Amino acid sequence: MATGSDHGLKRIVWKRIKDTIITDCKKSEVWKVLILDPFTTKLLSSCCKMSDLMSEKITIVEDLFKSREPVPEMKAIYFMSPTAKCVDAFIADFKTKPKYKAAYVYFTDYCPDDLFNNMKLYCAKYIRVCKEINMSFMPQEAQVFTCDNPGAFQSIYSPKSQDKNKTLETLADQLVTLCATLDEYPGVRYKNNMVNAKTLAELVDNKLAKHYELDDSGKKKDKTQAQLLIVERGIDPVSPILHELTYQAMAYDLVDIQNDTYKYKAKDGSEKQALLNEDDMLWVKLRHKHIADVSEQIRKLVKEISASKKEGKSDGKITISNLAQMMKKMPAFRKQLTEKTIHLQLAEDCMQHFANNVEKLCKAEQDLAVGLDVEGVKVKDPMRTLLPVLLNPYSTHDKIRAVLLYIFSLNGTTDENLSKLIQHVKIEDEREFILNWKELGVPIITSPSFFSRKPTRRDRSQDQTYNLSRWTPVIKDVMEDAVENKLDTTEWPHQSECPAAWNGSGAVSARQKHKASSQDDRRTGSRLIIFVVGGISYSEMRCAYEVTQAVKSCEVIIGSSHILTPTGLLDDIKALSKGPMETFTIEERSNA
Repeated sequence: MATGSDHGLKRIVWKRIKDTIITDCKKSEVWKVLILDPFTTKLLSSCCKMSDLMSEKITIVEDLFKSREPVPEMKAIYFMSPTAKCVDAFIADFKTKPKYKAAYVYFTDYCPDDLFNNMKLYCAKYIRVCKEINMSFMPQEAQVFTCDNPGAFQSIYSPKSQDKNKTLETLADQLVTLCATLDEYPGVRYKNNMVNAKTLAELVDNKLAKHYELDDSGKKKDKTQAQLLIVERGIDPVSPILHELTYQAMAYDLVDIQNDTYKYKAKDGSEKQALLNEDDMLWVKLRHKHIADVSEQIRKLVKEISASKKEGKSDGKITISNLAQMMKKMPAFRKQLTEKTIHLQLAEDCMQHFANNVEKLCKAEQDLAVGLDVEGVKVKDPMRTLLPVLLNPYSTHDKIRAVLLYIFSLNGTTDENLSKLIQHVKIEDEREFILNWKELGVPIITSPSFFSRKPTRRDRSQDQTYNLSRWTPVIKDVMEDAVENKLDTTEWPHQSECPAAWNGSGAVSARQKHKASSQDDRRTGSRLIIFVVGGISYSEMRCAYEVTQAVKSCEVIIGSSHILTPTGLLDDIKALSKGPMETFTIEERSNA
């Protein structure tokens, strides 16, 4: 495995797959075919490479839904989701003329009885193994997971949705498989006054209790040192809308990165592409740093490369041993060089956008979000901060983002004021970009007499920050309060009893400086798992790593149905007014 995947969720998932699927199949020494559906294809490629599979005696990887040549002398491993579509495709492989000698079947989650009985009816004599391995989430990064379901946003928040309960049920099942994979039985809490968070908390808690009722040894599992907090997107509408200046969040906002793939032009004009994942150690090192630090570090790295190229040439003699040493270092050297070239290019792309217009926008956005200017003086009239943005030739999307930050800063505005703003930005026909936030419980229109108190934030005035990066996501306050056992029980009710580590004993301050301890020491500590209904932003993902770094005794893991970019979120918000039929046709087209 590449070092980037050697820690965190991806490593845990790969180990689990090896310990179940691979170990079972190793009992017979023959080479095998591995058959995957779209979800398991994505899951496997997130945590291992083809070479890892080859070394485990898997010779071919096939798509369950594509027509395949029969290989009757080989055994096949089916790793798939327990859906009717997958089971039908499996049955078709054996019903008339078997494609393979035998089948080892592994489901990502619980397989409904009717599907299981169907399989037995047609394929019983070919099935050697049939197991459910409880793994229906996607390990995105070391401390980030998703349910790989961007459509959940519409299902949960669209007033016209017809599958909200079914979606919450599925998310609950996926969360249970995450806990099972981590071998955690957490206490569950949710943010008060958030209906979907409460429903999901109830579902997860019931399903966890069922899952852990009896383990393989016949004993009931006790709660582990873990806490699961469930919250909704409405807790913090600011973070996913703001222009972020940390490397990963900035790149995904400003540069067109699809499926974590960055496309760029090399110096010779050829088209290149690079995968931004944890196999790229430089990406792991830089992704949470401010763009100013990233640019500086990359310059240093480029200098190092040119210096190392000159090494060995100094005395003019090339001996065989010198040459052998150089040859040994070549692959690693080439990989480093490529990584540095990619990030030089990507950081340059980000800085280009920053210089063009983002820098000017950032000051206004930060003042609106934080409510204070750079000097720490309260912003008395947010409209004066917003106006210059509206009068400048920024893109409509950028202006919408600024208008939203203005409205969020006031906790809602009057109908009359909103109409003026919408005219200003010239989005009379697209006012849903702003109005539909109400579906997330975010106040947009309020009467002048209505006064709602904004939640108090942690005092971070002593933190050293860049002037254009003063905002801290609300979720970071939540993480730190949870780790320090300061979460108010009325604001964060307990859905289920809390393990000892989370009821006031052994609390640690996220601000304290701790002695560095090894990764393994931290694993023996507790885990805080946070699930955000409605998507997470890259800046919120970063917070999980920052808090874990500050508090060595607790690992923070964050997840959601999907990861948000500002543009994607605005498009999703706008689409909330569409009916299920309209959304359905869009999905059909994208699957075609």
